[in-house]
Amino acid sequence: MSKGELGKIHVYTGEGKGKTTAAFGLAIRASGNGFKVLIIQFLKKGEQIGEVVSCKRLPGVTVEQYGTGRFVHEESITEEDRGLATGAMERAVKAASSRETDLLILDELNIAVHFGLVSVEKVIRLIDSKPKDMELVITGRYAKDEVIARADYVTEMCAIKHPYFLGEEGRKGIEF
Repeated sequence: MSKGELGKIHVYTGEGKGKTTAAFGLAIRASGNGFKVLIIQFLKKGEQIGEVVSCKRLPGVTVEQYGTGRFVHEESITEEDRGLATGAMERAVKAASSRETDLLILDELNIAVHFGLVSVEKVIRLIDSKPKDMELVITGRYAKDEVIARADYVTEMCAIKHPYFLGEEGRKGIEF
C-alpha cells in the first residue's frame, strides 16, 4: 500500500483486552513500511510500559502521553486529568491539521469521551476534518455510536475469560 491509499478510520473498542495492543501493532506495521506514526495516549503515562519502550525505538514513530501515571476512575477525575485530556485533544487536532503524520493513533480517546473529558463533538470534528490521506485509529471502551458510524473498521474486543476475573494482577510484558 502506498501512502496515497491511506485515509481509513479504525475504532478498537469493547470490554476485552487488546485494543491498545492492536493499535501499537498497526504502528509497528506502518513503521516497517516507512510511514510516520504519532501515538497520542489519553489518560496514560508510563515510560517503562513495554509497547511504549518498543515503539519509541522504531523509525518514524512518536509516542506522546497525556496522563498522570495513576489509573483514572470515573468517580475520581481531577482538574489535572481534565487539563491533560484537553491538551491531548488539542495536540491531536494540531497533528491532523498540520499533516505531520501518516497514521494518527488516539489511544483511550473513547474512554476520555465516556468520562466527559473530551466532547464527542470535538472527536467528530477531528474525524470529519482530518486529511483524506491520513489513517486514524481511535481506541478505548465505550465508543460512541457517532464515532462508530464514521469508522471504516470497527473491532470490538470481547472478554470471555481473563485471569483478572479471578483477582490476578496484570503481568509486566504481557498485560502492560
